[in-house]
Amino acid sequence: MSNDPLLQPYKLKHLTLRNRIIVTSHEPAYPEDGMPKERYLAYTVERAKGGVAMTMTAGSAAVSKDSPPVFNNLLAYKDEIVPWIKQMTDAVHEEGAAIMIQLTHLGRRTRWDKGDWLPVVAPSHHREASHRAFPKKIEDWDIERIIKDFADAAERMKAGGMDGVELEAYGHLLEQFTSPLTNELDGPYGGSLDNRMRFCMDVLKAIRSRVGEDFILGVRYTADECLPGGTGKSEGLEISKRLKESGLIDYLNVIRGHIDTDAGLTDVIPIQGMANAPHLDFAGEIRAATNFPTFHAAKIPDVATARHAIASGKVDMIGMTRAHMTDPHIVRKIIEKREDEIRPCVGANYCLDRIYQGGAAYCIHNPATGRELTMPHIVAKAETRKKIVVVGAGPAGLEAARVAGERGHEVVVFEAASGPGGQIRLTALSPRRKEMMSIIDWRMAQCEKHGVNIQFNSWAEAETIEAQNPDVVIIATGGVAHTDVLSKGNELVVSSWDIISGDVKPGTNVLIYDDAGDHAALQAAEFLAGAGAKVEIMTPDRSFSPEVMAMNLVPYMRSLQKLDVTFTVTYRLESVEKNGNQLIAHVGSDYGGVSKQRIVDQVVVNHGTIPLDDIYFELKPKSTNHGEISHDELITGQPQSVVRNAQGQFQLFRIGDAVSARNTHAAIYDALRLAKDI
Repeated sequence: MSNDPLLQPYKLKHLTLRNRIIVTSHEPAYPEDGMPKERYLAYTVERAKGGVAMTMTAGSAAVSKDSPPVFNNLLAYKDEIVPWIKQMTDAVHEEGAAIMIQLTHLGRRTRWDKGDWLPVVAPSHHREASHRAFPKKIEDWDIERIIKDFADAAERMKAGGMDGVELEAYGHLLEQFTSPLTNELDGPYGGSLDNRMRFCMDVLKAIRSRVGEDFILGVRYTADECLPGGTGKSEGLEISKRLKESGLIDYLNVIRGHIDTDAGLTDVIPIQGMANAPHLDFAGEIRAATNFPTFHAAKIPDVATARHAIASGKVDMIGMTRAHMTDPHIVRKIIEKREDEIRPCVGANYCLDRIYQGGAAYCIHNPATGRELTMPHIVAKAETRKKIVVVGAGPAGLEAARVAGERGHEVVVFEAASGPGGQIRLTALSPRRKEMMSIIDWRMAQCEKHGVNIQFNSWAEAETIEAQNPDVVIIATGGVAHTDVLSKGNELVVSSWDIISGDVKPGTNVLIYDDAGDHAALQAAEFLAGAGAKVEIMTPDRSFSPEVMAMNLVPYMRSLQKLDVTFTVTYRLESVEKNGNQLIAHVGSDYGGVSKQRIVDQVVVNHGTIPLDDIYFELKPKSTNHGEISHDELITGQPQSVVRNAQGQFQLFRIGDAVSARNTHAAIYDALRLAKDI
């Protein structure tokens, strides 16, 4: 028996959980037609295989038709979901893990123009900032109907073999009743705390009467909204005690904060550059005050933090949810004393930001997550050992080297710089984004483990590569900043990279022209404004920094607004000319009829990258495939078989930004799905 606090079993009512680590409820947005089909199944089962005690799926499954998902959620109000749930629960149980599902009615936290176009309901007419729908004030018959919908959905989940259900209260309809900020009803469901809690209690009673006592029931709720006029800490503690004393539930899952704005959501679910485990002590206070089983998750990215949470007695079960999106085998690696091999969550939040933009959740540096049907988390050995040369030690090159090394190939990497990282090394110069280097550090450690030979300060010429007698050459040289985008004056501008790296001294009055919408423009703005410059960021887009996405934008805005940075949308920089010691920036608009000027002393252009691909085109005639990749073979997971030049010396491929400007996830995905079949 291990002495590790994380590996101790825990008895929750009749259910024995094999350790103290859970995946809390979240919606990766993988459903098909509102059902958890093969893709959803494979994703969920992978975490069970990895050793987690319990996985809690759906964040959250909708119980009513007037709770339409704003992204791709499960539809628990449909009877047809039961066999799909049964398939999933059976598979998870076979792997030794427990499984629960989270149910909700979104209330105002949705839109009326989704699903069946039904009015949004809430206990007031107040609109939620994030989703913008003006709700109908809920009526008595709505309340009766929704209580029944919760009970019906819970019964479906029990029929599907779930070990229990969790109600999602925070930010959703249940908490909209509880919070004095969002409940303007008259009794019996409004006014006093007794009345405001009545809806939640009625829902719990209806569910318990339907599913019986041998079914786990819990609530994920906020015990402190951190909002003036909202549920404060003292009232949250009272709510916690009343939930326990009701005898209706089996555990509390504690949250602190509010999610009605992007900023609030980001404080509840912090991203990189923000403190780890910011609400853990608060959850510990709830557990101490209630002496009741308590769960918690909020930026618990590493084993050490999780171990502290359990060892200190702050909580009974600790959630490592985003961490398990990065590495589903965390528990297995703890058991096997391979913690140093755990792929680290870097808090980039690419996963959540994607779903809030209507996409599927993907981990920024584990492209197998959400693609378990086609991509491996553990790479198989190759039948034949080959010699592989990789040019470039950025994220794409190192991933190709890691995967090829893990498959047993002989791998040599040439990198012109003195160290690894490529653009990530530049990104990590911002203190708030230094965690990004873990993407590189982990791959370097894996490459060392698999005997990959990495040569720094080595500019790879064609002769150098040919001298290696490779079977396969992979070009992962990335790109260079692209600033040649103006009709005149391109020689007068600098790139965002120039500013971030410190290669160019900051100006005092600076225009940043952002035509890429990614992190680099905002990072440059932080450097410039932090150095005392007056900064304006201008974009031709109608929205600001669309590639950065909502939650990642929050810390930038908190920083830049305090530094009085100006944000300008829908204007296009057309040209720049010199006027003494100043620059005249000529500004137009895609909408036409506009001609403006800005007088500044520095213009920074952020327009992505152009491929650094000279070596690729030099090698192309000497390759067997002339650089061609069969898309069909790539997609279906078959080895590349294109032959255009039978006399060629090697197969040649290029990946990542050496092909075109994209992002870190795309570069790593390129590498994995190519190299896994070599």
